[in-house]
Amino acid sequence: MAITLTPAAADRVRHFLAERGHGVGLRLGVRKTGCSGFAYVVNYADVVEPGDRVFDTQGVRVLVDARSLELIDGTVVDFVRHGLNEAFRFRNPNVRGECGCGESFSV
Repeated sequence: MAITLTPAAADRVRHFLAERGHGVGLRLGVRKTGCSGFAYVVNYADVVEPGDRVFDTQGVRVLVDARSLELIDGTVVDFVRHGLNEAFRFRNPNVRGECGCGESFSV
């Protein structure tokens, strides 16, 4: 089981954590929503919660709860800039379908 960050994503997380001044890493999860069933949730992690799986990738800690890990195991998180837009992008090998807008996915 693993979640990994590309160098670009790791740099972005380190930048935001430094700007914020505290935090132990990036919390990645999913929630039920959207037309396809699930959406990614990305937040700062201030503490490691009981039941969290912690992955060290590119020098950044990524924390994932057990329920979310079942749906996103193997995911590679990238950070991309396209014109004026910038966002995290997820390459999740478990995805079977995505909505047209790219906001939600199904497994």
